[in-house]
Amino acid sequence: MTTSGADVWLPYDEEPVLTPAMTGGPEAASPEEMDRLRRYLEAVVADRRCPVHTAVAFNAAYFGYEPGGEGYGNGPFDLDAFPSLTLGDEIPALPVGALVRIETGSDPLYAEIVYKEGRHPRAESGADVPGWISGAPAGAQGPGDLRVPDRPVRRELLVPDLTAFGPALELGEAKLKRFRARRKWLNQDGHVIVDARYASVEDAETGGTTAFVQHLLTRRRASLVSPLVPVSVAHLAGGSEEDRLRDALLGLLDTVAHALQTSDKLRSWGHYALTRGRIGAGLCDDGPLGGSDLHILAGSLERGAAPAARRRHGLGGSRTVYTAIGAWLRGVDGAEPLLTGVEYAVSVCRANLAVTDFVRGDTDDGLRTASDVRITLDDDFESGGIWRSHHPGSEESDGRDPLRPAGRGWRETLDPPALQEVVVPPLGLPVEEPQADALPADTPLVDDGQLGPSNYLRINDSEVCWQVPLRLAHIVEGRLPLSRMVRDGLVSAGLEAAPVRMEISHPGGEIDASEEVQRVVLDLTEETGMFREVQWPIDFFPGLRLHVQWPRGGTVFRLHTVELEDPVEVDGKLIAHRYDPTVLTREGAPGSSRDGDSSAGLDTRQLVMRAVRRFGRLTPDGHALLDRSALPRGVYDTTPATHQITALEQAVDELLAAQRLYAATGSCGGDGEPHYPARQGERAIALIGYAPDPVVVPRPGPGTGAPPPEAGVEHFVHGFLRRLPAGWEPTDAQRAAYREHCRHVGKADGWELPRGYTFVTAHSRRR
Repeated sequence: MTTSGADVWLPYDEEPVLTPAMTGGPEAASPEEMDRLRRYLEAVVADRRCPVHTAVAFNAAYFGYEPGGEGYGNGPFDLDAFPSLTLGDEIPALPVGALVRIETGSDPLYAEIVYKEGRHPRAESGADVPGWISGAPAGAQGPGDLRVPDRPVRRELLVPDLTAFGPALELGEAKLKRFRARRKWLNQDGHVIVDARYASVEDAETGGTTAFVQHLLTRRRASLVSPLVPVSVAHLAGGSEEDRLRDALLGLLDTVAHALQTSDKLRSWGHYALTRGRIGAGLCDDGPLGGSDLHILAGSLERGAAPAARRRHGLGGSRTVYTAIGAWLRGVDGAEPLLTGVEYAVSVCRANLAVTDFVRGDTDDGLRTASDVRITLDDDFESGGIWRSHHPGSEESDGRDPLRPAGRGWRETLDPPALQEVVVPPLGLPVEEPQADALPADTPLVDDGQLGPSNYLRINDSEVCWQVPLRLAHIVEGRLPLSRMVRDGLVSAGLEAAPVRMEISHPGGEIDASEEVQRVVLDLTEETGMFREVQWPIDFFPGLRLHVQWPRGGTVFRLHTVELEDPVEVDGKLIAHRYDPTVLTREGAPGSSRDGDSSAGLDTRQLVMRAVRRFGRLTPDGHALLDRSALPRGVYDTTPATHQITALEQAVDELLAAQRLYAATGSCGGDGEPHYPARQGERAIALIGYAPDPVVVPRPGPGTGAPPPEAGVEHFVHGFLRRLPAGWEPTDAQRAAYREHCRHVGKADGWELPRGYTFVTAHSRRR
C-alpha cells in the first residue's frame, strides 16, 4: 500500500516511518522521509492529550502508535516486563518515555510516562522557593551541601498517560476517581511521586534524551531487537552490537526532535511539543490559567524582585527571587481541573512558553529596563521550571542566554572557598559565532591567566571528578597536571610513591589498545601535582576536554572524552569531541604540532595568523583580537625592516579579504592595554580578529548496505510487518522469509509470524 503526499503513516499497513538513513540524524535523511515523519508526528501530537516529549514521539514512531483511539493497543508488548511503580516508593530512576506498570490492589495500570519534574520536599510551601534548590545536584539536602552520595536519590513527580494503550487497558473514569481519592497508588492529581534512585551522580545529571537511550539499551533492550515492531533498531542500524544500537538510537532521536522542532504546526518547550492551536486556545480562554492568568504570572516575576518604593538615597539594595512554575499554578483559584492527569503537563508547558514569550518580546536579554529587573530561566526541571528574577539586573549582564538554565541559585549559596573550586562547567561545545565585522557589545575578554584551567570539580564521599582541557605542552611532554585538592588527597592517603594506573576512554575516536591502560608516574613534588610519562593517543589535540575521575584512596585514574552531537570543522581540522575553544585558538595556531611549537618555515600570512591567535586577547568562545599596530612585534623578535612591515600589511589585507581575519575597533587605555568594545574617553585603535567559525559536519548513518534514498528514484525498503485483513493468512514463503529476517537480530531459529500479520520482504521502490 502506498501513501499519497497528504496521507499520514498507518503502522503495520505501510512501510515504517523510521528509515536506516535516519540513524545518521536529520541531515542524513531525505526531505521526503523527513516530511513523512513530520506529518505523522504532527498527527500524533494532535491526537495526544499530553505534551509529546521527543522520547514519546520516538515511541510512537517505533512501536506504532495509531491516532484515533487505539494508541499502542495493537503494539507487540510484554506488559509484565514493564517496570513497576508505586506511589511513594524508592525505585530506579525512569526517564520520560518509559512504559510502566502501576501496581494497585487489583489489576495493574499500564501507562506511558509523558512528563516528569523534580519535586523537592523543601519546595512545596509556595511559588517562591529557596534559591539553593534551583540547579542543586540530586541528593543535595541544603545550601552549599557538596556531600552528594554515590547513588543519589531525588524526589520526582511522574505524569502517566493511562490512555496510551487504547480502550482495552484504559481505566474507567469512576475507578480513576476512586484511586485518586484513596491516594494509595496515585496521588490526588493522578500522578505518581517517587524517590528516584540513580546509579551515579553523572546519571542524575543526564538530561534530554540521553537517559532514555540508556533506558532502552538496558531495561528495554529486547524491544530494540524485536521482530514484532514495524522495524527494529537492530535492522535500522545494520546490527545489534551495543555501540551500533546506541549510535542508531541517538541519530533517530535527533531526527525525531528535528521533525518536531521544524513543524509549522507545533511549538516546543524544551523537548515537549504541543500544537500551536492548543496553545492559542488556552491563551484565548478567560478561565483559570488562561491568557490573563499567564499575563499575571509574567508580571509577577518582575514585581517580585522590583523594589517596593524609591528610598531617599535611591533604590533599595539587590533582591533575588526564585519562582517555581508548578507551585505558582497550584496557587491559582479554580485551576485544579487543569492540574490533574496529563493536563498538568500541558499547563506547565503553556506557562513556561508564556514567560518565554515575555522574556523574548518585552525584555532586552531578560532585562526589563523600566524596573531594572532581569528575568532568566534558572532550572528547567525542578518544580515545573524555576525562573530567577534579580534587581538590579543591569549590574549582572553577563551575555548569557536568559532562556538557558544557569543554576545560579545553587551556585550562589556555595561558600567562597568552594566557589573557587566548584563552578559551572563550560559546555566545551562550539557556539554560534557573531558575524565577522563585530563581536557582541558585551563580549568579555579572557586573560591568558584564565586559559585552560581545571575549571570544573565535583566532590563526593567516594570520588573526585574534574574536567581540564589538554594543552600542547601536555602532549609534547607527556604530562597532565592535577588539581591541588587531588594532590593533597593523594598525599593524605600516603600514595606519593605508589604506581598509578591511568585508564583512557575515547568513544568514537582512534586509540591504540596499548594506550587505553597505562602505568604513569605520579609526581607530587610540584604545587598541584603531575602525571608524567603519559602516552597521549594520536587523536588527542590541544583543547580537547578531558574528564578525569579519581576514586578516593585508590591508585586508578579514569580519563574519558565526550563526543559532540555532530562533528565540526575548524580551520580544516575535523573535531568530533568536546573542546575548549580558547585553548584551540591559542595552541592550534600555525606552527603548532605534537612535535613542538615553532614559527620556522611559515609564510607571511601564516605568521600573521599565528601572531593574532597567539597574542590577541581572547573571548570565551575562542575569538582572538590583536591591536593591529602591535602585529610586527608579535611576528618578529627585533624591529622589522620597512619591507617586512609592508609584507605584513599586505598579508593582513589578503586575510581580511579572504575572511580568515576580520576588522574591529577597540580602544587603548592609559596603561597601554587594549579594550574591546571601545571604552568612552579612550583612544580608538584598529583591531584585527580571528574567529574559529566551526562548521557542523553531519555524521553519516551506519552502513546498512542500502543505497541512499533519492527523490523520484528507486530506494531500498527494509522488510517489515503488515497487518492482514480479517480472515487472511500469510503464505509459507512469507513465514519463511520472516524467520530469516529474525535471524539477523540474534535468534538462530527465528520467530513465527504473529497471528494476523504477514511479512513484506526487503525491496526497492519509487516514491
